[in-house]
Amino acid sequence: MEKKQLQAEKLPRHIAIIMDGNGRWAQQRHLPRIMGHRKGIEAVREVVRECRQLGIGVLTLYAFSTENWRRPKAEIRALMALLKKFIRSEMLELHQNNIRVTMIGDLSKLPGDVMPAVREIMDVTAHNTGMTLNVALSYSGRDDILRAVRRLVAERGRKAAEITEELFSSCLDTAGQPDPDLLIRTSGELRVSNFLLWQIAYSELYITDVLWPDFGKKDLAKALRDYQTRRRRFGLTDEQMRTG
Repeated sequence: MEKKQLQAEKLPRHIAIIMDGNGRWAQQRHLPRIMGHRKGIEAVREVVRECRQLGIGVLTLYAFSTENWRRPKAEIRALMALLKKFIRSEMLELHQNNIRVTMIGDLSKLPGDVMPAVREIMDVTAHNTGMTLNVALSYSGRDDILRAVRRLVAERGRKAAEITEELFSSCLDTAGQPDPDLLIRTSGELRVSNFLLWQIAYSELYITDVLWPDFGKKDLAKALRDYQTRRRRFGLTDEQMRTG
């Protein structure tokens, strides 16, 4: 990555990525879909390393949605096996690089043989402070919001008048983290696919036609350069932004 072309002070604190296109990547090469997912893991490894090197505080990857449970059972089994393999193979490097791994979503739906690995990587990396890597598993934005509402009512007993944006955010899966400054979607699709619906209210969107398995350092650099040209007003006018 041409880091000299990036302004360190204008890097996003939190990058969220919808990793789309694994299946199409495989189909274009007349390969089984699972080969696209395997190649996609290599892209995950490269992007995580680069974000850590750049000093990005939080990286959230959309790995498996609640809707993905409707896919063929054979593909789901293969994806869960890949997840376990990824955790086992990457845990040491992630820990050594001071990266805290958090799995977000309705983890209760994950297969029983996957949960020990998920718990282990979260426990091993729990006290790391260099970067937070959120892996969205069995996740949907609507479900995240519903679970937050249930926490507010059942666990905290809050009345409607007491609920603020800050309090509500503290009940989401990303509690305590800044909202994404930049949302990247690969494969050219123009939708957010039920991802971080509350959190991306003011995220800058970057869409690329590159399929996720082909997404690498240069593509990340291009997204970041584009982000650094944006003027983020958060509902204010240009004059208000100038006068501070």
